[in-house]
Amino acid sequence: MTTRGHSRSSASEVRHEPVLAAEVVSFLRPRADGVYVDATIGLGGHAAALLAAGAGRLIGIDRDAEALAETRARLAEAVAAIELVHADYRELKRVLAERAIRTVDGVVADLGVSSLQLDDAARGFSFRTTGPLDMRMDRSTGPSAADLIATVDEATLAGMIWRFGEERHARRIARAIVRARSRRALTDTGALASVVRAAAGGRGRQRIDPATRTFQALRIWVNRELDGLDRFLDDAVQVLGPGARLAVIAFHSLEDRVVKLMFRRLATAGTVRLLTKKPVVPDVAEIRRNPRARSARLRVVEKAA
Repeated sequence: MTTRGHSRSSASEVRHEPVLAAEVVSFLRPRADGVYVDATIGLGGHAAALLAAGAGRLIGIDRDAEALAETRARLAEAVAAIELVHADYRELKRVLAERAIRTVDGVVADLGVSSLQLDDAARGFSFRTTGPLDMRMDRSTGPSAADLIATVDEATLAGMIWRFGEERHARRIARAIVRARSRRALTDTGALASVVRAAAGGRGRQRIDPATRTFQALRIWVNRELDGLDRFLDDAVQVLGPGARLAVIAFHSLEDRVVKLMFRRLATAGTVRLLTKKPVVPDVAEIRRNPRARSARLRVVEKAA
């Protein structure tokens, strides 16, 4: 996960802490003669850790142009060792082919939504501050969350909230959203959160905000977060050299399930060796420093020789 304030200042760097960075470095074992890929570079926390540990060359990919701009400034001193690419991580093979790179020595992908995006109300990811209902990781393409909920039918909306948010009140929430949008357009996070909370119900103190699962579902839907994830994992393994490793950090059960099943399938086929029988999770100290790390799950495989 990455972090950003509203300006390109040192404040963003102070708050930035990549999740499970020491573990990623330990598994990927960076070398001066190696080529590594951070497929979701964000503000460059994992990339910086790999470079500091000795990685000779690193390709950093992200679909968020704003994140890349900040990372370029943060890692300016490493310009000789790092190349930043504005692309979707699912375009990994194309990115490498364009650079005549046939194999790499390690790949890391942090699949979580970044703090860079969560902390900026203008991005519309969080219901904790009111902002435009956008949620796009790449604001240069595709419909926003507001665009989607303005036009989709109730049944499709309910199915999306159930599938991607695992929200048991999905039908009730979808009905409330459709009713609310008939009165006025839902264009900001505060208005949507209010509708969802009222529909979801619940009294007294609750462990998570009633809007959490619906906002997660919308974010996954807008950014197609599960579409092609298994293909990316397969592609990433294909570009690894013998003995090279792929490390993936997931933050919700839907993504982690895809990673777990794909890694298991590749291991059964003899393509990789599982290095994490169970996911590696942050320790208590890391969660205290960075509460957003609490749901992180790291899984790692090694390409068969």
